[in-house]
Formats: sequence, structure tokens, C-alpha cells
Amino acid sequence: MSRASLQADLANALDHNRRLATRVQQLEKRLSQLLGEQAWRDSGLGASADLDQLQRHATGLEQRMIDLQSQLEERTEELQAARAANRELTRSLNHGQH
Repeated sequence: MSRASLQADLANALDHNRRLATRVQQLEKRLSQLLGEQAWRDSGLGASADLDQLQRHATGLEQRMIDLQSQLEERTEELQAARAANRELTRSLNHGQH
């Protein structure tokens, strides 16, 4: 093996070592987060699974309510437009009879 070959191998090994160290730090951080979340839940201080589920359900219901309100507003506008058209038609028909 030549000196240049050994230096290239060393550079590659150092680069690989840096990537592995970065990955280990990422994994340690994620593990710490998960353990913290688990400890929070186990302590009883965190929201229970039932509460989380109820909150998700409430959020879904709130979104459904917003969607239904929007549909109601659209239908109300359509009804108002239909009533206005009906009044115009009635006026036209009544005006044509006189």
C-alpha cells in the first residue's frame, strides 16, 4: 500500500466516523425524547390516551362543524338567489297580466 492510499483510507475512515457520530447523536436525541414522553405519560402528568383520543375527536368535530357551516351559508345564498328570481318571475308574470 502506498502512502497516498493509506491517507485516502484514513480520510474515508474519519469521514465515516463523523457520519456515524452524527447518526448516534440523532438517535440519542430521539431516544431521549421518547423516554421523556414515556416518563411524562407514566407519571400521570401527561394527557392520557383517552384524553388524546377525545381531543382528536373534538378537533375532527370542530372541522366538520366548520364544513357544515360553510355548506349552510352556500345553501342560504342559493335559497336567497332562488327567492329573488322567483319574485322577479312573479312580478313579470303579474305585470304581463295587467
